Amino acid sequence: MADAKVIPFDDDRSRGAAGKGATRRRGPGGSGRRKGEPAAVREVQPLPVQQAAPVPEPEEPAVPEKPEERGGWDRRIAGGLSFLRRRITGDYDVDEFGYDKELTDQVLMSLLRPIAEKYFRVEVKGVENIPSEGGALIVSNHSGTLPLDGLMLQVAVHDNHPAERHLRLLAADLVFMLPVVNELARKAGHTLACAEDAQRLLEGGELVGVMPEGFKGIGKPFSERYKLQRFGRGGFVSTALRAGTPIVPCSIVGAEEIYPMIGNAKTLARVLGFPYFPITPTFPWLGPLGAVPLPTKWTIQFGEPIATDGYPPEAAEDPMLMFNLTDQVREQIQHTLYKLLVQRRSVFF
Repeated sequence: MADAKVIPFDDDRSRGAAGKGATRRRGPGGSGRRKGEPAAVREVQPLPVQQAAPVPEPEEPAVPEKPEERGGWDRRIAGGLSFLRRRITGDYDVDEFGYDKELTDQVLMSLLRPIAEKYFRVEVKGVENIPSEGGALIVSNHSGTLPLDGLMLQVAVHDNHPAERHLRLLAADLVFMLPVVNELARKAGHTLACAEDAQRLLEGGELVGVMPEGFKGIGKPFSERYKLQRFGRGGFVSTALRAGTPIVPCSIVGAEEIYPMIGNAKTLARVLGFPYFPITPTFPWLGPLGAVPLPTKWTIQFGEPIATDGYPPEAAEDPMLMFNLTDQVREQIQHTLYKLLVQRRSVFF
């Protein structure tokens, strides 16, 4: 038998032969076979499969930068310069009570907000009980030796209410007799605690805050903390009845301990014209440092509103009705205070 002709396997040539319909075979050794051996046919090796190029994964859409990451400081500086320009040129609005909304939002709230969030860590509950629009009267307990609770209440309402409503507090006449404090109180939207001003604000759709305990509440000794004092003659109820606006009870826990009042220098208070002169564990012993409040943990809870629009116009002159509604508001605030105190685990944490 004649020797079989061995044709070396070559990829390029095999492709060419394949194109002509021929199939090439090689011996098992790759170079042929010995004489006398039967020809062995090796299976044709499959041509290497060219892998497809990997399909790149679709890129995720770029997340838009936050305003503070996109020239935030430039915008803040520009906004601040624009604010100063309006202040200098007088191009800003105030209402008939002296309320300056722009100054309150950009300056006063910015100064008070870190104190409320970081220092007192104010927790707000029941903010949904405050109407989203229209007039309403928020009635709260008063404590703390210095009226910081009113300022924290103002921040709590504005920063936690979905409509970012501004609270217009009714303040004592002493506030408007002090230099600097007088101007700041007016600019922040507060006004004298009189029935005429309160009714005009309520009828104008404003959110008004009142603390009926007055100096009796804010200046009470530490031993009587969280015990509500007398609510006056119920003038706030009469005002709400005339305006037909709801009354929202409010309870504040945490303010009583910021300046524990263990004494009252009454003689010095009369000389200075103050309702009281507090003596605390740190004041006046530590001087100005003693005026720093203790970092207590606060809770502010708004109760269910008490409707007044269902009463006839002459109801505002009914002393028995005013007494009953005043007592109802006072009892609701006191009951909530006790409930919050039971739930509180620590004064500072």
